[in-house]
Amino acid sequence: MCKFTKEDVLKMAKEQNVKFIRLQFTDIFGIMKNVAIPVSQLEKALDGEMMFDGSSVEGFVRIEESDMYLQPDPNTFITFPWRSGIDGDVGRLICDVYDSTEGKPFAGCPRSVLRSLVDKAVQKGYTLNAGPEAEFFLFLTDSEGRPTTITHDKAGYFDLSPVDLGEGARRDMVTTLQKMGYEIEASHHEVAPGQHEIDFQYSDALDIADKIVTFKLVVRSIAQRHGLHATFMPKPIQGINGSGMHINLSLFKNGGNTFYDPQKENGLSDVAVNFVGGLLKHGKAITAITNPTVNSYKRLVPGYEAPVNMAWSFRNRSPLIRIPGKRGSSTRTELRSPDPSFNPYLSLAAILAAGLDGVENQIDPPAPVDRNIYDMTEESLEELQIDQLPETLEKAINHLEEDELIKNALGEHVCEKFIEAKKIEWKNYMSAVHQWELDEYLTKF
Repeated sequence: MCKFTKEDVLKMAKEQNVKFIRLQFTDIFGIMKNVAIPVSQLEKALDGEMMFDGSSVEGFVRIEESDMYLQPDPNTFITFPWRSGIDGDVGRLICDVYDSTEGKPFAGCPRSVLRSLVDKAVQKGYTLNAGPEAEFFLFLTDSEGRPTTITHDKAGYFDLSPVDLGEGARRDMVTTLQKMGYEIEASHHEVAPGQHEIDFQYSDALDIADKIVTFKLVVRSIAQRHGLHATFMPKPIQGINGSGMHINLSLFKNGGNTFYDPQKENGLSDVAVNFVGGLLKHGKAITAITNPTVNSYKRLVPGYEAPVNMAWSFRNRSPLIRIPGKRGSSTRTELRSPDPSFNPYLSLAAILAAGLDGVENQIDPPAPVDRNIYDMTEESLEELQIDQLPETLEKAINHLEEDELIKNALGEHVCEKFIEAKKIEWKNYMSAVHQWELDEYLTKF
């Protein structure tokens, strides 16, 4: 549904004294890019006439195919509260990338990939709603402003100041997000020192993906104003919990939540159970997208509250998928494996494709496991048919290459470029000499 028109955006920009516009988009890894224009060029941009060099963006096109267009989505217009001043505000529009030759959405544009999956779901009567639980670390910077891995506090889960020295920064982040239209549901200190979580209200998949990339920008910008460095790296410090991006998911149809069935003993519909079945069936391939870095797999290890076992449960937080207790319109599944280094557009596209496969083909998952999986023996895991997520980026990529449904959902261009880049990343990691090796071997041999 279109909330703003071109004329609305032009009017708001004038009323809010906007002087510059950032036209934002992401590469296939979810890294935000932007082209800044003066407000005098806004109408031209809204007409889809802003060209840029696509060959300079990771995973896009070759140099001989470099001319591409940005098509702003009027619904994404906002101003940055921290950039307002006497010289005028800075506005933002999130864009889809278009091919200059055919005038169609570019196959390598992550936002277009998700939009395509969302449209297919709508044709089947479904809308995917998602709600993220975003974790991140705040670190001190050195005398030259460079980030360190020294935490700003010694606080723990739900602690308050003066122990939590980042409370002021986190409060400013929440206030800024609220000014930008976010409905914040909770914010608190997480388990590890220097670790924080901010949760915002669920929305449709495309809107939430837009909100996640903007959220990262806000958190980093406000942290910098407090002399801190915010990182969404999954596991920046050995020996403590890493950062996750749990995603709460539900399918709506005709305005109602299809995951809820009051006739069932547990209130969970067959649609919800089959959706879980699809996530478990394709879970290993999805992991390559939702946990896309070498470092992601330093978080996905036993002992640090990160899910490594492919099971689901109504009662505990150790499996891959948890069913929170609320029912009615709030009935949902919580996928606990994703981390904040992911590209939210591609991740939600892969998740939607897997879940719909489960619904359409009535894929039943194994029975739910309501015991603490962390304490189970290998024999118990095997008996209950509990598989494990890939242990490395290499293994996850191998599973992605074998999963035709997820590859088709993401498209040939994205899969080819993504897999190629991640294989190079893995090769570079494996050939690098790490500090652990020096500490372990340098004086021993």
